[in-house]
Amino acid sequence: MRLSKQNFVRATLLSDIPTTSHNLTAISATCFLATGSLRFLSPLSKLSTTKTSLMNHLDIVKNLGLTEKEARVYLSCLELGSSAVSEIARRARINRVTTYDVLEKLMQRGMVNATTQEGTRSYDATDPAAIAADITQRARDFKSILPDLKRLRGDAIHPRIRYFEGLEGMKAIYEDTLRAKTEILNYCNSGEVRHYWPSYDEEYVRKRAKKKIFLRGIAPHDKHGISVHEQDKAAHREIRLVPNDQFLFSNEINIYDDKVSIISFKDQPIIGMIIESHAIADTQRAIFKMAWEFADGNGKNRRA
Repeated sequence: MRLSKQNFVRATLLSDIPTTSHNLTAISATCFLATGSLRFLSPLSKLSTTKTSLMNHLDIVKNLGLTEKEARVYLSCLELGSSAVSEIARRARINRVTTYDVLEKLMQRGMVNATTQEGTRSYDATDPAAIAADITQRARDFKSILPDLKRLRGDAIHPRIRYFEGLEGMKAIYEDTLRAKTEILNYCNSGEVRHYWPSYDEEYVRKRAKKKIFLRGIAPHDKHGISVHEQDKAAHREIRLVPNDQFLFSNEINIYDDKVSIISFKDQPIIGMIIESHAIADTQRAIFKMAWEFADGNGKNRRA
């Protein structure tokens, strides 16, 4: 049987090759004899011998600021070694045209290198250790200028104030409290927040309780305040009620870390702000503690 030059393949018995992972991944084609003619299987370029697929690390690689497609292509290049676009696209399960674009972006980030040999362009992933070293160095560089950046931000001189608007703005303020490192001191009207955000207990209170962020709150003694107070233990908080005919809150205030957040429900749309200032937070914390001593869990004032 005579083979054309185009279909010629050099076949090597696996038994003649030392069974190292390097040699196993070097097998580029297989062939078999059937129905009297030599037929070829598709190239199996650089088969992975890794038990755990690199794609299991996709989310971690995406945390470097990559899109899912970029992460898939980088991991495919890493697993395949120097390879043509067609192989990379097949391994990443992305179409070839898109793979070209993704490879260009990865090259700009220094995560992929390209070589051209005899008119064929191949791509290879940058050593992960080199990428890790680069990230570490950039983190060190950024940390070295933190004092200057803080001065630009105004921490040393002025409080930082962020403004929010609407329901989503209100939710963003509550989301910030979920990062609190201290307990939250709270003045609230239990009915107001639930009027504008009916799923408040499911979407916020449960998250806070799950994170073990304790809350001490002062609320008006009304049906909403009583209902909330009855669920204190499950919600990881302690609420004290004050007479609602004397103290009726239309705003909510949260004091935590070096921050004071304020939400006004009476303004439409809802408006709010987060003030970041150690001095302001400490003063508000002292005022809250004074009010806390005055408040009674049953909606009565404590007398000296």
